[in-house]
Amino acid sequence: MNRRSQFLEVLGIPTEWVPRRMPDPAGVPEAVDVAAAEAQWEAMAQATVDAPVGAVKVAGVVETAEAFDADSLADAAEAADAVAMVEAFAPVEQEARPASREVSQPPSDSPSDFQSDTSPLRKAPHPDQDARHAAIAAMDWPALESSVAGCTACGLCTTRTQTVFGVGDAQAEWMLVGEAPGENEDLQGEPFVGQAGKLLDNMLGALGLARGRNVFIANVLKCRPPGNRNPEPDEVAQCEPYLRRQIALIKPKVIVVLGRFAAQSLLRSTTPIGKLRGTVHAYEGIPVVVTYHPAYLLRTLTDKARAWEDLCLAREVHDRAGAQA
Repeated sequence: MNRRSQFLEVLGIPTEWVPRRMPDPAGVPEAVDVAAAEAQWEAMAQATVDAPVGAVKVAGVVETAEAFDADSLADAAEAADAVAMVEAFAPVEQEARPASREVSQPPSDSPSDFQSDTSPLRKAPHPDQDARHAAIAAMDWPALESSVAGCTACGLCTTRTQTVFGVGDAQAEWMLVGEAPGENEDLQGEPFVGQAGKLLDNMLGALGLARGRNVFIANVLKCRPPGNRNPEPDEVAQCEPYLRRQIALIKPKVIVVLGRFAAQSLLRSTTPIGKLRGTVHAYEGIPVVVTYHPAYLLRTLTDKARAWEDLCLAREVHDRAGAQA
């Protein structure tokens, strides 16, 4: 297969018909009307431009692809490159256009409006959503855990292995909040397992804390999003009452939020995590300190020192809250 045939195959053209090259006017017998021939050539060329790609036929004058010379092959190569570039950039433009029309909504002061602001496009609330939220807000700990285990409020119930309610002391003074279960968490039913979980346990140990003793660890979502994708706004909205009730029942003295998504969701902010760090925020009157996700720290060792600064800030906030109690 020659180069020209390969270009045609890339473009999806099994056979391309093109106008036969007109003879050099200098070599045309005197009986031939050169001006008429040139006019016919222009008409044929225009018809070639207007015809669909892969089906170019002009007034019965045809020529197969094999008759192309080196210049024609070069032209075909440029055309193939142009098509490839269009195909490569078109999907990016299609994805970028809707985003340019999105308008972020300002955060609400009402805790009942807590949702992720990572995507300002939100679905309309379910007619029974207020009643569901009120019911969750009145649950005790066993009822809350049972409700999470049987939750079917969003589509994640069809893809999960099991829910991940959380782990730790239900009267803990420290509470850690992550984004959502990953694959290992979905299989084991416990947040932060695997290598990221081991790093988190070491971070807790440096503060004198332990997973099953004086800290409670939970996630914004109780079910794993397929492929560990970012949670959708509707999924966050359906799961938020569970997290809010957990916080209300535990009454921690400080909340440490792990990772960008969890921080932006809990604080209803689109501010980058680098700017959320180093400042004490609040959620329903409880101090909140933001730090990096353990999985991120496994990939970016240089930020471990910053994470330790965040934990020291959280310890200071906790000790100050204990002194005021």
